[in-house]
Parts: sequence; C-alpha cells; structure tokens
Amino acid sequence: MSTLHTRPLKRLLPAYAAAVLAFASALVSLYWTLGGTLLLDTVGGTFEDLAREHSGAAIALGILVVLVKVVGGLLALALVQPWGARIGRRLLLLSGLVGSMILVLYGGVYVLLGGLVLWDVITPSGPVNEHTLRWHVFVWDLWFLVWGVALGLATWRYRVDHSSST
Repeated sequence: MSTLHTRPLKRLLPAYAAAVLAFASALVSLYWTLGGTLLLDTVGGTFEDLAREHSGAAIALGILVVLVKVVGGLLALALVQPWGARIGRRLLLLSGLVGSMILVLYGGVYVLLGGLVLWDVITPSGPVNEHTLRWHVFVWDLWFLVWGVALGLATWRYRVDHSSST
C-alpha cells in the first residue's frame, strides 16, 4: 500500500476510535442519568448511589459528565476533520494531550490497582465488591484507558501531520 493511502488511515483510525469510545461512554452515562439501571450495579460506590438517588444534583452532575464526554468525542473528531482547523493547532494539541493523559492515568491506575486487588497482590483495608471491581478492571476503567491511548495516538498523528505548518 502506498504512503498516500496509509498515512490517512494511521491518522483517522485512532481519532475515530477515540470518538466512538467517547460518544458510547456519553450514551451510557446519559442512560443512567435519565434513570436507566441496566448494569448500574457494575459501577458501584458513589456514582451508583447518585444515579439511583436521581436527585436534581445527581441529574445535573450526570448531564455535566455526559457533556464532558461529548466534548471529548468532538475533540477526537476535530483532530481529523477540516472544521477542527478553526479551533487552532495549539489548542487542539494541548487539549488532546491533556485529555489523553487524564484518561490514560485515570484508567491505567484503576485497572492496575483493581487488577492487583483481584489477583491478591494487594489487600485493601475494607471490604471489596469483586463483581463491581471486575467490571471496573475489565470494562469501565479499561474503557477510559483505551480511549486515552486512542486519543493520544490521534493527537500524536495530528502533530506529525501538521508539524510543517509551524
């Protein structure tokens, strides 16, 4: 395959993957914010309690979370769509880098720590809901980690593809 055909794929795939992960995560959060309960028991803790409480404050927080995730998806798309140029190269690079770092650190730390608990390498001081922990290690926190890696790759590709414009 020629360079002309592989360069766009290398640039597009991570960005579209990050966008799909962001928008899918936003949909899940929206579902829970609107009162859905399917898989809510896999979240556990404060977030599960807030979603079940369904108070005004919980709904407002849920909407804020949905909006942040949608912005994350739009950021990923801005890295590969012509309309992204209106945002500005530096702002896109900084946003992509910061977003990627937050997602990778958040997801990575929780996947690592949760995995260490599941495999009895570390013992928490309190009781552990293994059902919820497994979902976090293998789905929810891993989702953030993969999303962050995809956004990081998309940001890196954007930087490489636009380095001559500085």
